[in-house]
Amino acid sequence: MPTPLQLQDLIEMSQSERFDIMHSAHPLDLDTLADTSYTGVDLSMPPLFHRLFWRSFRKTFHRDPATGRLRGWNVKVEQTGWEQPPEPRRDAQGQALTFGHYEVRSASGLRFPRGWQGAHCLDYRAGGNRWTDFPARNGLCPLVSVNPGDCELLLGWEVFAFGSLRVPINDLWVLRREGPLDPTEIVPRPDQKSVPKQPGSPA
Repeated sequence: MPTPLQLQDLIEMSQSERFDIMHSAHPLDLDTLADTSYTGVDLSMPPLFHRLFWRSFRKTFHRDPATGRLRGWNVKVEQTGWEQPPEPRRDAQGQALTFGHYEVRSASGLRFPRGWQGAHCLDYRAGGNRWTDFPARNGLCPLVSVNPGDCELLLGWEVFAFGSLRVPINDLWVLRREGPLDPTEIVPRPDQKSVPKQPGSPA
């Protein structure tokens, strides 16, 4: 049985090898994913981008009791590496700085670049994001398990959707499970609306 891939393996491998994992499209276990948080590491942007902006971040996954949907958001974090979960950046009131809300949805029937076909994606169009949260609000990002049947390590691909147009970015990022989502850190959708379930949303 192959040795499971680790975070450092993803950091060191080539972009083509990472896309091979993306195209293997190992599905997520949505029940395991619910109410967890992950440290994210960008794998593809140039070093200058990482120095000027960020390389690490956090993604969350929360089963919304009001709708039953699995949703989440990005959290800006202190750029202290990823050996330990980084501390969130906070505003003057002590609230974590969040952006880019999304829903985890079925990718079945959706069209993606490079002929990708998989089970799940992050749909930022359904996250209730404000117009100012651009281009994140147009994200439609494939997300897969790196190792089959295991949600400890996930791989995502930055794709944007503008109507029927898909705009892929040559940017992949990896998520490593931190643990349970802190209930005190759960934030509402930016539009604060409770919306009914739609076809394609996980039960």
